[in-house]
Amino acid sequence: MGLVHAEIELINPRDAALRPLAVRALVDTGAITLCIPEHVALQLGLAELERREVQTADGRSMLVPYVGPIQVRFGNRNCFTGALVLGDAVLLGAVPLEDMDLVIDPRGQEVTVNPASPNIPSLLVKRASRLGDDRRVGRDGSLSLSLSKSKSKSKSSAASIECCDDTDTDTNADTDTGLDCDETSARLTQSKR
Repeated sequence: MGLVHAEIELINPRDAALRPLAVRALVDTGAITLCIPEHVALQLGLAELERREVQTADGRSMLVPYVGPIQVRFGNRNCFTGALVLGDAVLLGAVPLEDMDLVIDPRGQEVTVNPASPNIPSLLVKRASRLGDDRRVGRDGSLSLSLSKSKSKSKSSAASIECCDDTDTDTNADTDTGLDCDETSARLTQSKR
């Protein structure tokens, strides 16, 4: 497969006075995020949020500016992300591609919206589960994660994380762990079994 490019628009969502910038982006599923050259960041007036250490394909490590937010638009799809300021061309990585539900047609060497969902992005969200994990979402939207690890045949150690966003601690008591949640709190407890 040769190089695949996509015509996208980059937008600063914090400054409506700036016009969208139409660019030709190199599509790279081996890259994680969006990378833009410095002149694109300047044209869009994007603020540096932080510096991030990156490792390039040739193995070099360097600190680069991370700017945003930036809106990426392709056809009837768009996403909001940050961008690494790096290189001399716009590079569209896997995260924005997935977020917009775009697919690469290797035969036509082009990017298209997912033909199985042409009108709106469709994302696959699966429940992550590993042996020993127990994740529960309460009726109030709180998330509970319990992890168990066996120390011996007769004893085990359990850790439980309970996250909630409710000020009524009486109704948020977790009967399994005995946790009470304060507003937007997360607590970790350990108990011996």
